[in-house]
Amino acid sequence: MKRAAILLSIVLVPWCGALGAASLVKDCAGVQGVRDNQLFGPGLVVGLNGTGDSAAVAAKFTKNLLERLKISLSTTDLGSKNTAAVMVTATLGPFARKGARIDVTVSSLGDASSLQGGVLLLTPLEGPDGEVYAVGQGSISVGGFSFGGQAAGQQKNHPTVGRVPNGALIEKELDDTVVKDGCLSLVLKRGDFTTATRLSAAVNARFAGAAWARDAATVVVRVPEEFNDDRSVVGFISALENLSVDEDGVAKVIINERTGTVVAHSRVRIRTIAIAQGNITVLVRELPEVSQPNPFGRGTTTTVPRTELQVDEPEAFVHVLEEGATIADLARGLNAMGVSPRDIIAIFQALKAAGAIQAELEIL
Repeated sequence: MKRAAILLSIVLVPWCGALGAASLVKDCAGVQGVRDNQLFGPGLVVGLNGTGDSAAVAAKFTKNLLERLKISLSTTDLGSKNTAAVMVTATLGPFARKGARIDVTVSSLGDASSLQGGVLLLTPLEGPDGEVYAVGQGSISVGGFSFGGQAAGQQKNHPTVGRVPNGALIEKELDDTVVKDGCLSLVLKRGDFTTATRLSAAVNARFAGAAWARDAATVVVRVPEEFNDDRSVVGFISALENLSVDEDGVAKVIINERTGTVVAHSRVRIRTIAIAQGNITVLVRELPEVSQPNPFGRGTTTTVPRTELQVDEPEAFVHVLEEGATIADLARGLNAMGVSPRDIIAIFQALKAAGAIQAELEIL
């Protein structure tokens, strides 16, 4: 029995504060109010070549649509599989204006086998507040196919989900006001009290007395008088986004069990520890034997069980890491011990429980 050598790969992530590097404000924070918004609405796809819904849901959708057009038909008259009930979704970006177009995604609601070749009919798209912000319509691009007969079939990609490029027309604008009462807020992507304090100090160094940290994730900035109009506020926000700030954060170790990869901050340090690791390998193999009676003798042929048992307990050894050792030193020690990725998790959890490593442990 051969044991494959398993190596622990490690990636060190530099800590900005320790190495003197800095990030732009636009990379670590955003302006409150500048965000995407989700839209959705039920719709109907027509023009399918017999790949639509066989259930009654599409027929009911079609009946309701025709009634709005003052055409009266029963669901029994709409038994064709050329229509499909769908759910239409879209993302309305910040500062979107009336008349602009956005992409929509169309997903089947019923048992349609493919939306290929279909056309989405006019579909109102609502926001969480129930207001209609866009309407979608157009030919669907699936990017796949599904064909088959009674005994075989072939499918590529996912034909029951498609897109309509520029398929929605914006009809209502969102409130995208970012300056309220003469102030705007910068929201950190990763909340941290130290980073918020450094961000407010960087803003005050450029615009004296303009900023203060409200909490670990929000820095409030008062717009100076010279920028306090609609024509100048954009330039002020641009100046804020291009300021430099030293990000801070907690020491963290991220482990991927499947690949045996460890990602950690370079400032993670380990206290003096001793690690012992040894595995017991037990091999059980059944080797049944056949027992036959003597020629012309009495008895019957039978199978006699035979079990081979082997226990292998390799010599365990201890690896010692001194005070101040880095995460890279630990990786080299684990590699020398031949630790498997599954054992890595147990070792790091034990280190965390023992207080030998001062870092957050995240296992993927």
